[in-house]
Amino acid sequence: MLSLKYKTILAVAVPLMVSSFIQSIVFLTDAAFLSRHSTLAFDASGNGGLLYVTVFMALSGMSDGVQILIARRIGQERQDAIGRIFGTSVFTLFLLASLLFLILHFVMPGFLESYSKDKELAAAQNSFLNIRSFSLFFGIITLSVQAFFFAIGKTWVVLISALIVAVSNIIMDSLFIFGWDFIPAMGLEGAAIASTSADGLGMLFLLIFVFFSKEAKQFHLFRHLAFQWQSMLELLKVGTPLFFQGFMALATWTIFFTWIEQMGSSELTVSQNIRAVYFLAFVPIWGFASTTKTYISQYIGKGDFDSLKIIQRRIQLLTVIFLLVFFHGAIFYPKSLLSLINPEEIYLEQSAAILRYVAGSILIYGLISVKYQTINGSGNTQVTFLIEFTSVFVYMLASYLLIKVFQLDIFWVWSVEYIYFICLGSLSIVYLKFFNWKKKKI
Repeated sequence: MLSLKYKTILAVAVPLMVSSFIQSIVFLTDAAFLSRHSTLAFDASGNGGLLYVTVFMALSGMSDGVQILIARRIGQERQDAIGRIFGTSVFTLFLLASLLFLILHFVMPGFLESYSKDKELAAAQNSFLNIRSFSLFFGIITLSVQAFFFAIGKTWVVLISALIVAVSNIIMDSLFIFGWDFIPAMGLEGAAIASTSADGLGMLFLLIFVFFSKEAKQFHLFRHLAFQWQSMLELLKVGTPLFFQGFMALATWTIFFTWIEQMGSSELTVSQNIRAVYFLAFVPIWGFASTTKTYISQYIGKGDFDSLKIIQRRIQLLTVIFLLVFFHGAIFYPKSLLSLINPEEIYLEQSAAILRYVAGSILIYGLISVKYQTINGSGNTQVTFLIEFTSVFVYMLASYLLIKVFQLDIFWVWSVEYIYFICLGSLSIVYLKFFNWKKKKI
């Protein structure tokens, strides 16, 4: 069981935050290199990258279910079940990754070409995705191992893996995008090859580490790598709503950027600048979100309900503090921050104004994320799916009205971030206050 001390919370969360930060470097590196290669490559990697992240986040949602289940069994002191859950996760993620890979390869190209206003941009996105989608297969092992270490609180392992991914991505980006010696310049495709190869190296490290770890023997992790129907049903019950939550959240953003692309190329490039920096804000939020799920699930499993509010208050405080550390540049020097991603002067002023404007919505998200993840950690994932679905519906309606009906300036279009986060937070608070969520059995 994890202690409630701030020191222990930080020991779990900080490696996750640094890991998220390092993962953000992958997005920032691709954006920084490609913006210096061509605007088309920059925009295509942004939109194509969003499509990839959308399906990957769906896969990641299922691994969140694995994390919640393992953490709950730790709280219940049922360690014999952990290896079975881990083995089932590998098999389940393989099936889902294969399905998502086929969608990206055979369904998405036709969709992009029919829906995009800019056909050259659509073709470039397809070229990027054809390569980038292979990372889904690396995610089978990566996400299973990560979920296990998240659940037991040994998060520094994931940090090392993320470091390997980021460093190798930076090196390979410089080699494959612009070329070097015998390596030809491959531009956009080079960025996709670099990121996919880097993901493969991160997966290889995690696989080797967990295979030789003491936990592999302690929990019999590799004894249950086979199809187990009952165990899969248990995982699908918790993980399926999270799978669709992850998909919905990013798919919505993908549609949002598609509508922005239809506004004009300038609006798209400005918004891609915002998107690239936005991931810095998610560093502490995602780190503490994963920490919240582990803590809540362990303490509910133990039956210690009195500690749940303490967990929430302490993680909320830490989230806000670290948000100010990671994302203060969006308020105080947004133009300088954005120039690291895209130095094109014609886009900087408008991008900086929007980034400073939406910074407040991120602070709101930091506070309400703990409430939302408390519901996930309790195992009431069907409820969080309904909350996410409602919030996404409101978000899409607002986006459609602002872009398509009222045709507002791109600055005001980004107001939808406030609408989404306030809706998500309000529904989460109402559920926690008025419903009996602590007794969920998983």
